[in-house]
Amino acid sequence: MANRLVAESSPYLRGHADDLIDWWPWGPRALAEARRRQLPVLLSVGYASCHWCHVMAQESFRDPQVAQFVNDNFVAIAVDREERPDVDQVFMNATQALTGQGGWPMTVFCTPDGEPFFAGTYFPSQARDGQPSFLQVCQTLARAWAERRDEVVESGAHIASQLADQASVADPAGDQTGEPPAADELLAGALALVDPDNGGFGTAPKFPQPASLDALMVTGEPHQIGAVQLSLEHIVRGGIHDIVGGGFHRYAVDAAWAVPHFEKMLDDNALLLGTLTRAWRRTGPETGDLREHFELAIRGIVGWLSREMAITTDAGTAFASGQDADSLDADGQRVEGAFYLWTPHQVEAVFNRRDALFAQAVFHLTPKGTMPDHSSTLRLHGDPDPDRLKRILGELREVREVRAERPAPARDDKVVAGWNGLLADSLTSAAMVFGEPEWLTMARSVLDYLWSVHHFDTDHAARSSLAGVAGPAPAVLEDYAGFALGAARLAGATGDTELLDRAVTVLGRGVELFGADDGGFFDAQHDEALFTRARQLADEGGPSATSIMVTALQVVAGLTGNRDWADRARRAEPGLWQVLEQTPLASGWGLTQLAIDAQATAGMGRAQVAIVDPESRPMGLLARAVWRLAPEGTVAALGTPDAPGFGELFAQRHDIDGAPTAYICRDETCFDPVTDFTRLRDPLWRRVVRASLPADGRRKGTRPAHDHGPGDRAHGAPGHDHGPATDGMRVMSHVATDKPRFEWRTLRTAEFGFPGDQRDALVAAVLDGTKTATSEPLDGYRRHDLDPGDELGNYEVVVDSLNQPVALIRINSVATVPLADVDQAHAARDGRGFTTAAQWRTAHEEFWNSDDFRAKLGEPTLELGDDTPIVLLGFRTYRPGDVVAGHVVDFSDVPGA
Repeated sequence: MANRLVAESSPYLRGHADDLIDWWPWGPRALAEARRRQLPVLLSVGYASCHWCHVMAQESFRDPQVAQFVNDNFVAIAVDREERPDVDQVFMNATQALTGQGGWPMTVFCTPDGEPFFAGTYFPSQARDGQPSFLQVCQTLARAWAERRDEVVESGAHIASQLADQASVADPAGDQTGEPPAADELLAGALALVDPDNGGFGTAPKFPQPASLDALMVTGEPHQIGAVQLSLEHIVRGGIHDIVGGGFHRYAVDAAWAVPHFEKMLDDNALLLGTLTRAWRRTGPETGDLREHFELAIRGIVGWLSREMAITTDAGTAFASGQDADSLDADGQRVEGAFYLWTPHQVEAVFNRRDALFAQAVFHLTPKGTMPDHSSTLRLHGDPDPDRLKRILGELREVREVRAERPAPARDDKVVAGWNGLLADSLTSAAMVFGEPEWLTMARSVLDYLWSVHHFDTDHAARSSLAGVAGPAPAVLEDYAGFALGAARLAGATGDTELLDRAVTVLGRGVELFGADDGGFFDAQHDEALFTRARQLADEGGPSATSIMVTALQVVAGLTGNRDWADRARRAEPGLWQVLEQTPLASGWGLTQLAIDAQATAGMGRAQVAIVDPESRPMGLLARAVWRLAPEGTVAALGTPDAPGFGELFAQRHDIDGAPTAYICRDETCFDPVTDFTRLRDPLWRRVVRASLPADGRRKGTRPAHDHGPGDRAHGAPGHDHGPATDGMRVMSHVATDKPRFEWRTLRTAEFGFPGDQRDALVAAVLDGTKTATSEPLDGYRRHDLDPGDELGNYEVVVDSLNQPVALIRINSVATVPLADVDQAHAARDGRGFTTAAQWRTAHEEFWNSDDFRAKLGEPTLELGDDTPIVLLGFRTYRPGDVVAGHVVDFSDVPGA
């Protein structure tokens, strides 16, 4: 029997080279052999870190009786789904259509032309629980082929035709002239699917779904941010997180994230690295140790990659695709999770007695355990003493060293181009946010490896490589898009124009190779052995290739100033809208882009930032502050004065007095340059709209005035402004703004690293246009700011549209505050126009979402206990001619009105 798999570039296929089944690799030669022998095809699809793939191989593929029957009656083809995602996708669609579900190992029986007529996943070696054995399935289908071949062939042709029709509908990219679905409704739908108890989406089994969490962080709406924080906190604290070695397992088999499916995959961790970094940015210091947990997990991922996953060659360092779920236990048996599980006794052997008891409590290790053998994953439990917890976590290196003495899970050394490109993207963002230049070096090394080893410098890029040698499988859309995204992001952070040129080159090839006539993209090049061309718009574990491509196109468009890339992205987006209308979780990055576009239409978010630095320092304070503060969808580039290579981004832009200088534009509206990093928030978050008016007289992209209800300006987004639109508009500092002449604002004094002196923080934030919320007393106020004898309480600031403080309004710390009193205080400022709001003390979210509470919203007062937290209920806008507390609102004395 020819050993056809021994020389394959996939470790998974090589692992099957010693099977007793006579496997062929996927391709025309295998199907030609089936036609020559007039036998059906057995197609088995799996991957190296798949637990049940190993189980089925051991039980059936190495069984002499089974192998003999398969070899006599089928042509057997083995596929690594990571190396050939197009083959996997086409036959997964068939499996789901035939069975209503899918998974791996995937087992499909086809005609000699590769048309499926029967499919399943794992089949046991012995029939049980109503499921036939693998041999029984093979015997039944071989008999059907021998006795009813015409019927089987007709069935396969019909199934293939139906699947091909579904994949090539007349216009999968949707109606190019139609309106996109409402992003706020889709985000609300995604929010409704979050498990309120354990975070994450749905019930067990649970995948982290970082792309969908990314979408919930775009607008900064407090409930959406809270859902992300809840989800990631449970994930980071759960057994799915390898707190000892770093990184995350693929998914949890339970709703509470306690017991994972133990394989660790590069793509999952690359995406979680980016999502956790974005969540860290959206999480303020008032959340206690949540930020620290996120940072611990982020650094853990990078540490795990560096220690255990690096593939180093002369061309650079890339990262292996995954680690197996299985390893040998103490008895030499192959057991899922054996490497990662602990008992209380094993922990006692690492720590001293006192610390061991503390560690057992912290990591939720009990005699009962979470596994059948009473062992457990390590989970972070409760809220232990912070100092002691830090000491225990600091000793995890010793735990890791003890664990390293166990037989380690096998590593799949295959380098997958697309996954490494996504990792370069996430490494770049994390490096800039956390000030880690070594992570930028890692990202550059990854991209250098892909460029040379995977031949992205040619027209024949490879999907994967092994030991520094490119494999035969051609690169797919995910690979081109992932490389372009990672290269563009790193180019912006470092000012490396060579990397940007590479991103543009690869992006152009991707559009040429995979572009569809309807404006969308195919996932792979045409394969004559497949009955249809792969095209999957919905996410499958990670973002769809089309959504990655759309993101890459938008980033490159922003960095080069070439609108053609953005136009190409917009042509592909409607296909993602279609799947999102079926479920808001169908395309995480598709929804992210939709939300970013909606924010931009409303004059918020998505900036283009040129950081002019004579010394071109990626880790400068100004550059890092941009990456920390910028809205989602922002592109940032570093360069010297008049630097070439980034379109016109640096043209005629210079540093001010030798200091790094940020030039910020949004939607073709540019702001004054900034040299002080503490003054970045206003231009990054200020609402701007275009001055052009459509035929109906309403500004394009704005909505009628409306009140978004409770909490819209509460503790979530930096500068998140849901204020109602107004009909007036005037130009100030190169921007057209739809802000009211005066508006209500408050400040969370501890947010974003402001100094401890709350008064100085307040004044600085008001002058910078900061829009956040506070429920803390402003202890630093001087006598002229308050009336003599006033007690310290909670305060509001009224500012005009030039961000100048107009009045400091004290909201009493007692429970009852009539709206009229607040209105009177605001109106006392010469009767001029303003937006006002009241803060009320209320209990918990369950109460202020209740019917009882909503019934009180129309009342002039709201009486509740005075020991409960303050939340914002709403705001009012006053315009010229309105009568407020006996005053007629008049803007005549406002400069520039």
